Amino acid sequence: MPIKTLIMGAAGRDFHNFNTFFRGNKDYEVVAFTATQIPDIEGRVYPTELAGAQYPKGIPIHAEEELLDLIKKYNVEQVVFSYSDVPHEYVMHKASMVNAAGADFRIMGTHHTQIKSTKPVVSISAVRTGSGKSQTTRRVALLLKEMGYKVAAIRHPMPYGNLVAQEVQRYASYDDLDEFDCTIEEREEYEPHIDCGVIIYAGVDYEKIIRQAEAEADIILWDGGNNDFPFYVPDLQIVVADPHRTGHESTYYPGETNVRMADVFVINKVDTADAENVIKLRENLRKLNPNAIQIEAASPLFVDDPDAIQGKRVLVIEDGPTLTHGEMAYGAGYIAARRFGAKEIVDPRPFAVKSIAATYAKYPKTGPILPAMGYGDAQTKDLEETINASDVDLVIIGTPIDLSRVMKITKPHQRVRYELQEIGQPTLQDVLMKKFGKKK
Repeated sequence: MPIKTLIMGAAGRDFHNFNTFFRGNKDYEVVAFTATQIPDIEGRVYPTELAGAQYPKGIPIHAEEELLDLIKKYNVEQVVFSYSDVPHEYVMHKASMVNAAGADFRIMGTHHTQIKSTKPVVSISAVRTGSGKSQTTRRVALLLKEMGYKVAAIRHPMPYGNLVAQEVQRYASYDDLDEFDCTIEEREEYEPHIDCGVIIYAGVDYEKIIRQAEAEADIILWDGGNNDFPFYVPDLQIVVADPHRTGHESTYYPGETNVRMADVFVINKVDTADAENVIKLRENLRKLNPNAIQIEAASPLFVDDPDAIQGKRVLVIEDGPTLTHGEMAYGAGYIAARRFGAKEIVDPRPFAVKSIAATYAKYPKTGPILPAMGYGDAQTKDLEETINASDVDLVIIGTPIDLSRVMKITKPHQRVRYELQEIGQPTLQDVLMKKFGKKK
């Protein structure tokens, strides 16, 4: 009899683990997925077109709150934990719940889940969400292009819509983003690549995705989401660490996994972090992985009109996941507000409506910064309403995209941009040249 299995996920690693190990595997029967972290992704079905002939009705996706009931209902024998950016203690609480209900608890590693590419792969992962992985990926892409290589980036999955339609997604222009009706969260990851002239892939089936990407690229960039470890076997593994959260490199899953596998560390944000935390982070990383190269970097800020911020009462908007499950209290927008003399950073919580108010209730540590939540049209509308209802002089947008492209902001606003800038030696260019050399 096949082992009855349930996969705990968040519409990313869970589907990938299924596709690479459980799909077509007659030794297991996956009876359900559970979903968390991302709003409104439960209540769907992983369709038979993706699940395979073994699942003619597909596989139901339930809210994680139903976990214990599902174990009992389906007589589940094994639960596979398949999402990321959570404390070690959190993982073991889930393990204890599952074990107490009678099932085995499993965390899958790279052996059964990583896909081998025919092209070299450079992976960029992180210790935590919001460490600066995206700007590091853009920097690596730029350097590889300057070395003569054609680059395609593959982004960690964000399939929040029609899963069959999202099996393989390719983005080369803003029109492609509009065609796929991308959410704010997707646009935050895809638009900066498009701005740099880099083709970006994403979707659900990462075997099919990389085979298509291989046909038009010399080198593949894995742009990892959350702090998940790579879906592909990397030839060079770069991991970004954040000195604003020193200590997390050994207390979060799978951030510590990334740390132990890294070839190169990018210690980012050294320009805004406490010097003692930078030193301590260096030491911690060296203890866990003494052979990895360490690179220090800053994420300098760029604002179109810094003088417009001075003396103003401002609303600060930051990347949503960085503030929520990333647990950062602030980001680039907050730093810009303080640096350029804002009179007051106004708390948006009194103006929050519907799903935005619910986000604050779920993540009470988010504080007086507005998370740019936009996992669908309704939530984007709630975000727009919250922004425009705020009693402020100016809105500071610290997200990776220009929110005014996807909503009508009636307040004066300034956008904050940031890019990776290495400090001292070695640099990413040094590492990439040594590994790959210029294209001949």
